[in-house]
Amino acid sequence: MARPTKCRRVAFIPGVKYFKPAGIPLRFLSEVCLSIEEAESIRLKDIEQLEQEQCAEKMGISRPTFQRVLAAARKKIADALLNGKAIRIAGGNYEAVELHFICSNGHEWDIDQAASAGTEHLCPKCKTPPIDSQLPRCWKSDR
Repeated sequence: MARPTKCRRVAFIPGVKYFKPAGIPLRFLSEVCLSIEEAESIRLKDIEQLEQEQCAEKMGISRPTFQRVLAAARKKIADALLNGKAIRIAGGNYEAVELHFICSNGHEWDIDQAASAGTEHLCPKCKTPPIDSQLPRCWKSDR
């Protein structure tokens, strides 16, 4: 009997969740479903260009598990591109990651880790910089 699947940490949920070949009505297309964690594996490895060990650590899984998730994602994308299928990004077994901050006035706030990259994290109430950050904080997806 197989072990239950661990939730994978995901720091970015794409805003666009559907891609299809141009010029072909949707009703004539087959569809490939890419899970949120598979999309995250592509983002970490191919866009962020991290090593597999770093990617696995960010997702909270082992390196071999990361390799399997990445391979499945690449296979689905290749199938869609080469066979003219639509790609839907949805579902999966993941936890979304947020950054949690506290300022000197005691205000607390959370920021989506992906949306906050390269920005200064000022308190939304008093505009002071944070004195404490607790990285990262996860919440379980119900999708």
